[in-house]
Amino acid sequence: MPRVRVALLAAAVLSLAAVPTAQAKSANRASQDSASAGQSATPESQPDADVNPLQRPETDKQKFEKQKALKEELKGPYKKWVDQDVRWIITDQELKAFKSLSNDEERDNFIENFWRRRNPDPDSPENTFKEEYYERIAYANEHYASGEPGWKTDRGHIYIAFGKPDSIDSHPSGGPYERPFSEGGGQTSTFPFEVWHYRYLAGIGSNIDIEFVDTCMCGEYHMTIDRSEKDALAHVPGAGDTMYEQMGQAKRADRWKGGLEALGDGPMHSQDQSKEFDRIEQYAKLMAAPQIKFTDLEGFLVNHKVLTGPFFPFEVRTDFVKVTDDTVLVPLTLQIKNKNITFVTKDGVAKGEVNVLGRVATITDHVVDTFEQTLVVEEPSELLGKELQAASVHWWALPLRPGRYRIDIAIKDVNNPDHIGTWAQGIVVPRYDDDKLSASSLILADKMEKVPTKDIGTGQFILGNTFVRPRVSSSAADPVSFHRGQNLNFWMQVYNLGIDAKSKQNSATIHYQITDLANDKTVLNTTESSKTLSANSANSDQLTVEKSVPLASLQPGKYQVKITVDDGISKQQVAQSAPFVVN
Repeated sequence: MPRVRVALLAAAVLSLAAVPTAQAKSANRASQDSASAGQSATPESQPDADVNPLQRPETDKQKFEKQKALKEELKGPYKKWVDQDVRWIITDQELKAFKSLSNDEERDNFIENFWRRRNPDPDSPENTFKEEYYERIAYANEHYASGEPGWKTDRGHIYIAFGKPDSIDSHPSGGPYERPFSEGGGQTSTFPFEVWHYRYLAGIGSNIDIEFVDTCMCGEYHMTIDRSEKDALAHVPGAGDTMYEQMGQAKRADRWKGGLEALGDGPMHSQDQSKEFDRIEQYAKLMAAPQIKFTDLEGFLVNHKVLTGPFFPFEVRTDFVKVTDDTVLVPLTLQIKNKNITFVTKDGVAKGEVNVLGRVATITDHVVDTFEQTLVVEEPSELLGKELQAASVHWWALPLRPGRYRIDIAIKDVNNPDHIGTWAQGIVVPRYDDDKLSASSLILADKMEKVPTKDIGTGQFILGNTFVRPRVSSSAADPVSFHRGQNLNFWMQVYNLGIDAKSKQNSATIHYQITDLANDKTVLNTTESSKTLSANSANSDQLTVEKSVPLASLQPGKYQVKITVDDGISKQQVAQSAPFVVN
């Protein structure tokens, strides 16, 4: 360090040290003068003897000692939990609250509640979010390590916080790259890079692209908001010109005249420049902890609007039907009792309207489907009293991949805006393996009939070529109910039947059984062959079971229907059962 700077620094230190000494001497002289003059201190200058010592402000020394003690306490598993395990998902408020705790018991309770708030199914003793979260940490450590643990890298951060992207555009070796028009067009050579695409991220937006670049070509990908950063020829004269630069309509030097990116001029250049603040905002949101969505229902779906009016009750039924090897149809049947809807009468017609908003997300809040609809119930005003005893049933069929999901549904009474209801449930969409005999849900329906050819596969309650309207129970704990004057309709599909190598046909036996649960007595027991179900069922590895049974002969009570399928070729068996009540 130069001598002049050392001398100046020493003089500054000495001058600062002299200030309190001079102040102390001045204070002592003032005190002596006051004492000699017989003056006494005013009441305001004396300490208050009645002040609670525990409520006095902490001194700097006390604050320092407290922070030091806290750091010592967080050296063990609690420090690892904060610094590593939940680093990417804990909010600032949660972190501040955790660091203010004073003992291990409080910390253990905090951690338990931390995971409970994120549990997609609050009623389940298992926390699928927590399980999935730690699996993602393990995956990140295995696939994204680059001189430091995978969880600590940018790709590991995004994967752990937001889950697997919907698609990845990967260029692990870089090399020749044809720029899109949005990046200036023309050909260049790039460093290794990846673009992760998410269809939707809660709290961030739709169609999110996140770019990672390995500029050191050492496997250390970092997140960037500058799409030109991957251009390995950006600073190589005469190489990698954009299309406009090759045509003489732009200058290479103009790329660095301002803005976040050096993409060059092009047909979309002005639009990209205007979106720079959007890219900065998106980056900030990605780096922040994800919003906590999986809480007990205290509000209105994802907006957490507090319910201020009377609860609007409704029931929901979920079923599962195989479509392809990796797609399962999940019919959602929603039932609203008409007596709970507010009707407005005009021109002799009573009209009720209900807005429905639905959302399907993975356990880490990655939204995969949404639906919304206004349901209208109209009846002549003179018949309204009778119709209030009935219910309105509606249906959505959602194609989902096998896995765990959370479904949220909220409804609002249009004629009574404070009348809102919410429903949430975690579901596991099954995987139908090719080598295992399996079956769809067993659906008990109050109406089942064949549909015209033009309606096959489309419309409300249509499964294949059959209209199947599921019966919905009044609560999850109660079985569905039928009147003795109705038919019990049941529908089920069976998958992966064995096919005989010679005859090219299946050979399965279907057993139907209805049992009176009051006395465990069988009231129906019949069997048929898969070859008799339909003309095409004998040579297929899939069959559909559709039956209607009159209930007039059954006494009121609780029953159970069970369907068992024995595959004579694969020697496997599958069974489905469902309870019901006859009134």
